[in-house]
Amino acid sequence: MPFVDETIIEVSSGRGGAGAATFRREKYVPKGGPDGGDGGCGGDVVFEVRKNLKTLSHLANRKALRAEDGRPGCKRKRHGRDGRPLVIEVPPGTLIRDADSGKLLCDMTQTDRWVFLRGGKGGRGNVWFKSSTRQAPRYAQRGLPGAAARVLIELNLIADICFVGLPNAGKSTLLGVLTNARPRVASYPFTTKIPNLGVLDVGYDHIILADIPGIIEGASSGAGLGIRFLKHITRTKAIALLLDCSRPDPVSDRRILLSELERYHPDLPGKPRLVIGTKIDLPEARERCRSLVVPESLICVSSHSREGIDELIRRLADVCGVP
Repeated sequence: MPFVDETIIEVSSGRGGAGAATFRREKYVPKGGPDGGDGGCGGDVVFEVRKNLKTLSHLANRKALRAEDGRPGCKRKRHGRDGRPLVIEVPPGTLIRDADSGKLLCDMTQTDRWVFLRGGKGGRGNVWFKSSTRQAPRYAQRGLPGAAARVLIELNLIADICFVGLPNAGKSTLLGVLTNARPRVASYPFTTKIPNLGVLDVGYDHIILADIPGIIEGASSGAGLGIRFLKHITRTKAIALLLDCSRPDPVSDRRILLSELERYHPDLPGKPRLVIGTKIDLPEARERCRSLVVPESLICVSSHSREGIDELIRRLADVCGVP
């Protein structure tokens, strides 16, 4: 299933059911009074968070969704059934925006359930319109129409720490070592095409780690995967810069990453961060990592030999405030 992090859909709440215009028909009562029941209300449009969802793929091909209409009223003052609501399930971290103006309508990190559009009200049956001067009303109300809207559903991943690096820096491999995630990895650049999430258990606490696809120079202007995945970094508590120490100039790589983050959003470089030097199982990489001079907290690791992994877990816990 493809990774989808935004989609536009049209949603409509249900129309209210019509009231009934009926009369009693009983034995020995040839001309009974009105007994039409009310129509049911139309179904609401509701957004609900489902923690097992990771993408918006299930909504990608559904461009128009509608809640059920209310059922009409019946004789003997029986109320019509309310329409079933349209429940749209979304992953944690979803933003609901107006598709035309871009205005934020709801941030689903603040709530697990949000009623967006109310269904139309059901019409009243003719029993409501009888009076001393109108004893046999032959009309009832129609149900009110529902509401409709075009919305942009946008996913922003929620993670405690994002792994950010150039392509083939070892982000996915390290995520697999630290967590139960099983991202696809290979020995050539651009292997990761979608963000991956994993949970790192630290005692009784959990740290959510995200592996963001490789950022190249010019990403903030649309190069490579561009800003499509840079936006997922904005909600993280901290950033871990992964530098491939088998490359000739890891310090230059660090400058490229920080420059692209700052161009995309000026607040990103101000987030807490640490630098992780990777692939120190290679002799030249080990020496290069040891000689790195960076202002952040630096730790050198090897996902292959697991050297430095325990120390890295302690550093990640410190950054997130986990005791």
